[in-house]
Amino acid sequence: MSKRLTVLLGHLMLTAALLCGCGGDSGGPAVGAAPEAEPPAVTAPEGESQEALPSEEEAAPIYITFEGTDLEGNAVSQEVFAQSGLTMVNVWATYCNPCLSEMPGLGELAAEYDPSEFQIIGVVSDVREGEDQTPVEDLVQETGADYPHLLANASLDQALLSSVSGVPTTFFFDGEGAYLGGVVGAAEKSYWEELIHGLLEE
Repeated sequence: MSKRLTVLLGHLMLTAALLCGCGGDSGGPAVGAAPEAEPPAVTAPEGESQEALPSEEEAAPIYITFEGTDLEGNAVSQEVFAQSGLTMVNVWATYCNPCLSEMPGLGELAAEYDPSEFQIIGVVSDVREGEDQTPVEDLVQETGADYPHLLANASLDQALLSSVSGVPTTFFFDGEGAYLGGVVGAAEKSYWEELIHGLLEE
């Protein structure tokens, strides 16, 4: 991770620490935001075995693989990262007020960028595939978060959700699917704009 990106993430994390998120294992009281999110589960790039991955000392890129379904029933996998130069994956929950508070700003950001440059994908951590998704659809409409949202499943559990200690948690991936960094906690639109701008300039 470059020095500039580290500074940007550090700035955002300090700000996010003043905001609140929701605990990952309960719908209880909000907790303070944690530092940078743990990397998602490591997988080998397509066509390579786990043994082919360089050691951690070589600062190997981290990739994830997953299969999910959006609210319209469309299949979505890690291949979605190739559709944009930068992808923001925002993990949220229906009970989480900080999640819902930041979603209008995220919806505005999704609309302001060319999808080939920047895209947002939501992952609903507390509603699983096959369950009633009506509450999710209602919240997406109410908040104006007009971007794809995936429902939790075993694949997403392994790839992303096992790394989440609280919601919202946000991960960033480049167009090749490499993990760039993450933040636990909600933030204002202006701070996401600053971070996105810095990542796009890398």
